[in-house]
Amino acid sequence: MNILIVKLSAIGDVIHTLPSLAALRKLYPEAHITWVVEEAAADLVKNHPMLDAVLISRRKNWIKSLRQGEFSRPLREMRAFLRELRKRPYDLVIDFHGLLKSAVIVLLSGGKRKLGYDSLQELSGLFYNEKIPENMSKHAVDRYLDFTRYLGAKIEEAQFILPSDNAAQTGIQSLLKKYHLENKKFIAVNPVAYWETKLWDDEKFAGLADLIKTKLNIEVVFTGSEKKSIEKISAQMQDKAVNLAGETSLPELAHLYKKALMLITTDSGPMHLAAAVGTPVIALFGPTDPQRTGPYGEGHTIIRTDLPCSPCLLKRCPTKKCMQDILPEQVMAAIEQKLTAS
Repeated sequence: MNILIVKLSAIGDVIHTLPSLAALRKLYPEAHITWVVEEAAADLVKNHPMLDAVLISRRKNWIKSLRQGEFSRPLREMRAFLRELRKRPYDLVIDFHGLLKSAVIVLLSGGKRKLGYDSLQELSGLFYNEKIPENMSKHAVDRYLDFTRYLGAKIEEAQFILPSDNAAQTGIQSLLKKYHLENKKFIAVNPVAYWETKLWDDEKFAGLADLIKTKLNIEVVFTGSEKKSIEKISAQMQDKAVNLAGETSLPELAHLYKKALMLITTDSGPMHLAAAVGTPVIALFGPTDPQRTGPYGEGHTIIRTDLPCSPCLLKRCPTKKCMQDILPEQVMAAIEQKLTAS
């Protein structure tokens, strides 16, 4: 049996789909399973023990090149991707993404059973010949697991299995040694998010980091993809913190989070990565719904303000009051409570 998983991005969404991969492998132990993913999240599934193949869509790069008037290379790569996609006759294709860009891949795959949500979001539902209802009141992990339940899987608990990466583990050990952290306890802080409405004030992150270092005598390690943004936070601190932004791959970041006491974070991909490796998370939520996209599992803490407009799911807001009203002292109290309970 040949199975194709279509889940292209983003980091958090790909992590949310990992338990469904584990359930599919258990349900179809002899199947050949392929995953189509975009570049940004590819390291989460490359060399995965439960996958037989990974196809990487460079869609964003192709579109960018075409807009710049470059046609030869992107068209050549797109044809090669399509040939690779059509190489195997898929018995089952599952669209975990549910958007037009993923539904087109489902159609182009030529699979027999094309399974997706009974939804007309971006007309994606028109591309499937089997559909299940999408229960938006569930967490994303459980919504995706509904596909495997539909196929007959018995889910006892969600399994988050990441690819083993000895090089990543060695890389993190070297990085911790470089910053003299190999024998020190530390709290990881991820202040980055792609929506401006999910961001907390730099000044408040700086104040929180100072509180952790002075009051708790615990090192603070900033992570994220934007080093300069975190440098602005560090510049407002009374003390120094370690800035590892841009210095880690996703597998390395997973190993780093395993070593952290906890992660303080906005609603972001790193939040889900920390939860997946079993690290306690304190997550600051504003415009999004933690019931649907919060850190999955036990032992995590959500901090949010009780505003009637939240969650609004808006990427822009004139006040950003839901995040502005969260105070460093609130987060510090949650940190102390978690340290006491551990």
